[in-house]
Amino acid sequence: MTLDPEVAQRLARLTLGHVTRQYPNKLDHVMGSAADVAGPATLHPVFYGSYDWHSCVHGWWQLLRLARLFPAMPASHDIRELADRTFTATKLARELAYFERPESAGFERPYGWAWLLALHAEAQHQPVQSWAAALQSLAQEIAARFSAYLPKLSYPVRTGTHFNTSFACVLALAWARTNDPSLTDLIVTRAGDWFGEDRDCQAWEPSGDDFLSSALCEALLMSRTLTQQAFRPWFDAFLPQLTDARPATLLIPAVVSDRGDGKIAHLDGLNLSRAWCWRSIAGRLGNMHPAAPIAIAAAQRHLDASMPHLAGEYMGEHWLATFALLALLASNDSLEAFP
Repeated sequence: MTLDPEVAQRLARLTLGHVTRQYPNKLDHVMGSAADVAGPATLHPVFYGSYDWHSCVHGWWQLLRLARLFPAMPASHDIRELADRTFTATKLARELAYFERPESAGFERPYGWAWLLALHAEAQHQPVQSWAAALQSLAQEIAARFSAYLPKLSYPVRTGTHFNTSFACVLALAWARTNDPSLTDLIVTRAGDWFGEDRDCQAWEPSGDDFLSSALCEALLMSRTLTQQAFRPWFDAFLPQLTDARPATLLIPAVVSDRGDGKIAHLDGLNLSRAWCWRSIAGRLGNMHPAAPIAIAAAQRHLDASMPHLAGEYMGEHWLATFALLALLASNDSLEAFP
């Protein structure tokens, strides 16, 4: 499958169906008193849909990206109209005020932070600049939080869920490279500190509710922070048996036993995010690298396993289309997932 107007329209319609759907909703809301009791749209006037805050944020990233790539598709008109009503200075000021609460110090760290930066980066590439302007202050607040957080993170979080350090840094780095040179330098330095000497990855994954590959997200981050000449030997040492199809677990799609279970359904996201990582890594290695065809074939297997399951169960439907788009963007040499 390739990203064409028909596929883009399908993904956009899926996501338009939930970015303004308030319930069901899983709040991550620390309350300081009874006065803090409120519903999703009151707490988050922009990002109240899509079951949770971060899914709504990355759903909007997906919508804006599709509208930019396919401005003539029917859904693009609806996306632009909804964005005009949503990304206003007043509403984004309330989102920022939520972050500034003492109780919100760890809110959405680091996954939601990273997606907000990705959304702002995409908004900066839109013909309508008012959306990026409205998001600017919140993006700057989150960048400041990354700048304070990463130096004190003695050890990276390697879990395959929302707390994964590598994934967040991949997204944050793409924003920082055009918006914050000091954050760019910090991410590059910290990636080397955490992962520069990693060798012979055993890839003890997947866990039962992973949607990210710890091993491949790490490799993807290193591919973005090292030169191509430096990345290739690092990768060869990190996965030295890849040309012998080991570790096999990284090459075989995860089995999803129950797509109605919100945690088990994460595994469809793992398949899609692995496809994105494998394709991106193969591109960085280059066609002549012996691991490149293995990576490309693995990506296709993972994509085939989960692309048919983007809709039908809301536990996957509220977020999987974003990761499908990541994988499809990575398959096109003329496009990049971020910004």
